Amino acid sequence: MTISPIQAVVSDAGRRLPFVTWSVCLRARSGGVLAELGADRRLSTASVGKLLLLAEVARQVEAGELEGDLLLSRQPSLMVGDSGLWQHLRADALSVADLAVLIASVSDNLATNVLLDHVGLGRVQALADEMGLCATALLDRVRDDRSPDDPPMLSVGTAGELSRLMMDVVEDKVVSPAVSRRLADWMSLGVDMSMVASAFGLDPLAHTVSDRGVLLRNKTGTDIGVRADVGVVTGSAGTVAYAVIANWAEGEVSVRDEVLSVMRDIGTQVLRGVCAGR
Repeated sequence: MTISPIQAVVSDAGRRLPFVTWSVCLRARSGGVLAELGADRRLSTASVGKLLLLAEVARQVEAGELEGDLLLSRQPSLMVGDSGLWQHLRADALSVADLAVLIASVSDNLATNVLLDHVGLGRVQALADEMGLCATALLDRVRDDRSPDDPPMLSVGTAGELSRLMMDVVEDKVVSPAVSRRLADWMSLGVDMSMVASAFGLDPLAHTVSDRGVLLRNKTGTDIGVRADVGVVTGSAGTVAYAVIANWAEGEVSVRDEVLSVMRDIGTQVLRGVCAGR
């Protein structure tokens, strides 16, 4: 049986980096799977789980349950470091809409905690259940340190479920067309092009519209021993939804560059699939 070029690259990831645990799934607009590797394997997805918070915020805003202009204040108990801009700003309160933009664009941890505290983790998890996500979940707020009493990670997921969710975004199936479009608009602001999306040649700071024939909406997740990129790409030749998740032992400090190289190779194949002549 002939293996497609995109499946060959995905399969090669496991051979090139046997010490990395992969969950990969690429699917076409028809819903058919183009390539996969451990697609049902549940892995740590770091900040990718923030997408579920954004989906619930979009649902509440569209349902009139939450005002986009509502100001929420940062609190000492929710302060956290690492990714994000709000911790470096002077503003002590930002609107719900602005917090969503910070989360979608720079994966802002403080914005995540404040918005999650207001919306409620239970509501986010209930929406995930309603969307049929059995193995994909936001487990907790962002923490600088995790105690034995805390969930061991921020979020988990499988590439199979996350690639389907990405396709649902562009097919207006996430709750409603209005919710899907609001979520897609937020996802178009993401600035992290270090993984699969590194192959697309887009301006990380300005790609809300089609550039070089490519329209991208994505969300990434990074942690020690975790790299994850989920998104949907549209070009002249079609649309591909992708989810590429890599987990490895924390002590393998040299692995990151190799993982990112594999993710870029997968992105190159995705680009060829959606853009004729690229």
